[in-house]
Amino acid sequence: MAERMHTTPLPVQTGPQGWQKVKQFFSTRFRSGTWRARKSLIPAATAAIASVAAYAFAAIILGHSEPYFAATSALITLGFGRDPHIKKALEVSVGVTLGILVGDSLQALLGQGYWQGTIVVFTTIMLARFIDSGVIFTTQMSIQSVLVVLLPLPDGGPLARSLDAIIGGIIAIAITMITPVSFRKETISGMRELFASITDVLRELSEALRTHESRSGWAALIEARGLQSQIDTVRTAISIADQAATYSPTRRSARQDLDELSRTLEKTDLAVRSLRIIARRVITVIDELDAKATSADDLDKLADWFSEVADAVAVLGRSVSEPAAPGRHRSLSVARDALGAVTTKLTPMSMGANTLHGEALVMMCRPMMVDFLEATGSDHPEASSYLPRL
Repeated sequence: MAERMHTTPLPVQTGPQGWQKVKQFFSTRFRSGTWRARKSLIPAATAAIASVAAYAFAAIILGHSEPYFAATSALITLGFGRDPHIKKALEVSVGVTLGILVGDSLQALLGQGYWQGTIVVFTTIMLARFIDSGVIFTTQMSIQSVLVVLLPLPDGGPLARSLDAIIGGIIAIAITMITPVSFRKETISGMRELFASITDVLRELSEALRTHESRSGWAALIEARGLQSQIDTVRTAISIADQAATYSPTRRSARQDLDELSRTLEKTDLAVRSLRIIARRVITVIDELDAKATSADDLDKLADWFSEVADAVAVLGRSVSEPAAPGRHRSLSVARDALGAVTTKLTPMSMGANTLHGEALVMMCRPMMVDFLEATGSDHPEASSYLPRL
């Protein structure tokens, strides 16, 4: 009979109970609420100034009685985003104003009442869907129109509320244009994360070649495929920032910086497209490894090269974080030298590629490196000049 083994039971880990659980819940809520409130200081102040300014302008300058729609139009148009967008503010302003205008016009024709309100809302929704496919646009128009029909007529006449809405929208758009929002923060943060991810993919490929482990290559391929979403996010951020710089007098001087970042991103996008193909080829090289044709030293050379490229791309990623143009240009020059140094090694012979798949891998790396070099600001002839003769 087998002897019964006596073991000491492990202590059971339990979470907070009773009052501790309630205390932890409120503590977490308080910390998150404090963080949100701190982040909302500037948007809250901007919204307060815009709404009161619109109300005061309509009441004092135009003499309108209780111009609530001026304040609400300014608030709705401005929104509560971290970085107000000119185009979005304009679209919302148009939607709010049209909703009030339709409500005022139909009220003048049909009068005020429940069945009139039903017709007004239905007509407004159909008109909004005809003008724009956005759900927010339709919602804003319908809400404003139903408020116009159900609220009493103002002393200034039926069209006074439409004028109030226009005033509120104009003031909100003006504040959006002059608000000194740091548009580069989100763009630079996205670029930094993108280059960090690219660096990780290159290091993963280096490790896969060094250990002859195709699973690491597959992991790198999956990561490389996920880079496209990061690129699209940064492209959207640059587009929004460029829109703000176009219409805002306080940000117009940043157009050149945005153009440079856009060029860097587009060339990086091309390099990442090549990187996905290269990652797939690395897997093939490892899977088709033949000890008689390719030695471990040969793959070590390729692994070392990918590690050097990762270091150079990391320098490129740090260069886009430079706040001032002179510092950024110096950093890009350093990145160009680093990328150019590894590019000069790209021949099958110097990389120890003795198989068909190995040679194909080296040749695939050449256009990728040209794209990375162009991302530093080089033109195509200069970037191509780093490629060694075959």
